[in-house]
Amino acid sequence: MQQLSPIERALIDAVDAAPMLGQVQAWSAINTGTGNLPGLAAQAAALADAFAALPGDIALERPAPVSAVAADGREVAVEHGDHLVLRVRPGAQRRFLLTGHMDTVFPASHPFQQQQWLDADTLNGPGVADMKGGIAVILAALTAFERSPAAASVGYDVLINADEETGSLSSAPLIRALAAGKAAALTYEPSALPDGTLAGARAGSGNYSLIVTGRSAHAGRNPQDGRNAVVAAAALALGLKSLERDGLSVNPARIDGGSANNVVPDMAVLRFNIRPRELALAELFSHELKVLIAQVEQEHEVSIHLHGGISRPPKPLDARAEKLFGIVEECSALLGAPITRLASGGVCDGNNIAACGVPVVDTMGVRGGAIHSPDEFLIVPSLAERARLSALVLHRLAT
Repeated sequence: MQQLSPIERALIDAVDAAPMLGQVQAWSAINTGTGNLPGLAAQAAALADAFAALPGDIALERPAPVSAVAADGREVAVEHGDHLVLRVRPGAQRRFLLTGHMDTVFPASHPFQQQQWLDADTLNGPGVADMKGGIAVILAALTAFERSPAAASVGYDVLINADEETGSLSSAPLIRALAAGKAAALTYEPSALPDGTLAGARAGSGNYSLIVTGRSAHAGRNPQDGRNAVVAAAALALGLKSLERDGLSVNPARIDGGSANNVVPDMAVLRFNIRPRELALAELFSHELKVLIAQVEQEHEVSIHLHGGISRPPKPLDARAEKLFGIVEECSALLGAPITRLASGGVCDGNNIAACGVPVVDTMGVRGGAIHSPDEFLIVPSLAERARLSALVLHRLAT
């Protein structure tokens, strides 16, 4: 194992931990539920001010159009916040991508809005780990990295998107554009476990809606003339569950539809999620889904419209990804806190980056846990720990 050079020791010492906790607390106090556009705008402005300390140009990028299926079966537009991008030395031959997200799963109406200390080292609060702590790590790591002699020879882009928690649908084209040509990427989701363990290979994820259109009729006088959309949706749910196999989970999650008890319902919407561990399984599911839809349409005499698809491709680990993980793991050992990795069924923007052929480690953020719940917590010393790790990793990638 290589040892830390004098330049690397100076780089690690250059990480300024002092402002990090205050940044996290200030950013956590801004509600940034994915649908809270004013909150996201306020957060983007605060982040633009903070990241202005780095060289390069900051821009707010407009979200791509996104639609969703309403409970009544209509396809409706979904508004998203702007995405923040910092571009540093865009003309450099070797460039990296660092990504985070400013949105959380807690809307403005959610009761979980306040922070509290659980003990001297543990802060509970919305988004403190997922991932406003991670954003603070990006900023501190890059601020230190800019003091490395190697920094001038490389460039990087930083993306902080506003829709990761709902699948990054409005930022997916931007992620693809920024990932193009990058040598490596780091994403700042919190660690897979509170001890710092990284997420390695990841399953993919797809979210779908099946809009079922039947025919209404009186439930007492002429039910035979109706075509029950709710029953057809139930048949679809059972059929979908039967498509599960090793490496592919299918979760029928919700059925909307129906009306009065004396009316045969003519509309229903079935929503479901799949998690394929391999691209081949996603492709096989797509074929089997078409067969199932045709079968239910014929048996129940309804029409079915499919909306959605795979938003996060599976993320296996290839040789380039293994090499990047090796660098991260070696650097962690040199810093006295060796970390390992495990496969995860969760998904994030790392899936999208890996699908572009770019090696990525996507749990470079803080140590913490209980994310997506009111028990979410940040282990505060990990702010500086992870900033030092990232600064060292970036230095070694640059040299």
